[in-house]
Amino acid sequence: MAEARPTVGLRPFLPADAVVLAAIFVESIEGLTGEDYSEAQQQAWAATADDEQRFADMLGRQLTLVATLQSAPVGFAALKGADHLDMLYVHPSAVGQGVATALCDALERLAGARGAARLTVDASDTAHDFFRKRGYLDQQRSTVSMGDEWLARTRMHKTLASPAPKGPLQ
Repeated sequence: MAEARPTVGLRPFLPADAVVLAAIFVESIEGLTGEDYSEAQQQAWAATADDEQRFADMLGRQLTLVATLQSAPVGFAALKGADHLDMLYVHPSAVGQGVATALCDALERLAGARGAARLTVDASDTAHDFFRKRGYLDQQRSTVSMGDEWLARTRMHKTLASPAPKGPLQ
């Protein structure tokens, strides 16, 4: 008999989440990106969370959702403005359990509700295939400077489904 997959819960970011989300951020980078980025690149990227207050402020300025499994945070994603998926990080122990999918589904719906016709993301090389499978298309390849390192990424976009027109009940 197959074991049931735990249900992914989603909730809004709270300032008290900053410490655990910073840890998820670092562990995700260190545990999942090694095939695509050097150790120096990973360290420079992970250093973004060194200042936890600044990291918390960044998450608080965006629409940030926290994913939980059995009430414990295991991932997060942030929508910047109405139409840019800015962050998506899942703890390595939760990969393959539907966490990233649940976060993306929710942010895509929220972006659509905010009037966005399409959603963009600057996907790391590690996340590129995940977004491609979700219907995102490559737009432009670029690099971003983090500390003394340059990290490759791909700007991708996805056309969002149009919301059903609101009209009189029939």
